[in-house]
Amino acid sequence: MSLHFEHETLGQRVRFASQSAAGGLAEEVGLLGATRVMVIASAAEADLAKKVTADVPVVLVHDEVVMHVPVAVAERARAAAAAHDVDAVVSVGGGSTTGLAKAVALTSGLPVIAVPTTYAGSEATNVWGLSEGARKTTGVDPRVLPRAVVYDASLMLSLPVDLSVASGLNALAHCVDSMWAPRADPINTALAAEGMRALDVGLPLVVADPAGLPGREQALYGAYLSAVAFASAGSGLHHKICHVLGGRYDLPHAPMHAVVLPHVLALNAPAAPEAERRIATAFGSATALGGLQALQQRLDAPRALRDYGFEESAISDAVEAILPVVPESNPATVTPDNLMQLLRSAWIGADPQ
Repeated sequence: MSLHFEHETLGQRVRFASQSAAGGLAEEVGLLGATRVMVIASAAEADLAKKVTADVPVVLVHDEVVMHVPVAVAERARAAAAAHDVDAVVSVGGGSTTGLAKAVALTSGLPVIAVPTTYAGSEATNVWGLSEGARKTTGVDPRVLPRAVVYDASLMLSLPVDLSVASGLNALAHCVDSMWAPRADPINTALAAEGMRALDVGLPLVVADPAGLPGREQALYGAYLSAVAFASAGSGLHHKICHVLGGRYDLPHAPMHAVVLPHVLALNAPAAPEAERRIATAFGSATALGGLQALQQRLDAPRALRDYGFEESAISDAVEAILPVVPESNPATVTPDNLMQLLRSAWIGADPQ
């Protein structure tokens, strides 16, 4: 068979070096020529953000960061940016922080520089998300892609092990979903496979030695690759499910992804033998699901949605909300029955079927 595909590579500068965030950020701000910078960082990240931005011309620090980026929160951040006449936005934090910076960029066109402190990966995508009530809306826009990302694995050292595991498995979900997402191609699947390999190496090292940089660096490298793959391939079934669950029931983002992932893999792997083989190879395992489960067991990963506030009574409602957004490209046929079984197994924390 001849090889034929279309692939778009997003333009972004990436600096990856431990213990160099402040200097790298200052250089990136200088390259933009920015002189009135808005820093977005949650109150919990205030001290870290102050150190990282010490050599940056900051005119505003905004700390109202909320999971899933509610529209009202985004509007207040946009108003603050306009009131202070800022010319660039720096985000220091995880996915919710980056998401808020993207929300500002979406309507203002302001350039964003991201300094991640988790393995969320939002910093490497042109995907934005906003929530209003029980509905989460996502979209793609070139304005929200950060112009530059400053990766410093030493910033992850304070991230607790359980959050590191959940965040890293969220990154792994980007990789797995990229194997059969609507725009999957040989380039993004290759990136996803290498991302899985790096995360499979890095996350157990983080658990074994939380204060060590080697594991943090491998996990961060894998998370970046996962995000690049996801931005190119688009949202597959796993992310469609999690967007509904997160926006509709306000579930914590990273643990939710960690719980749902093996159940989606169990559904899709039999219908996608080439993807199954590549995932298994990335894990160094005989099967894709076996490799993922072995990793999750080593990490003592989150297992049950009921542990994170999802009610059993909401399963039927979730099925109805998810079915209309199932991608046509999904390798397995998704029905009300098998989706109900998937969510019930994820709710209980049963082994995926």
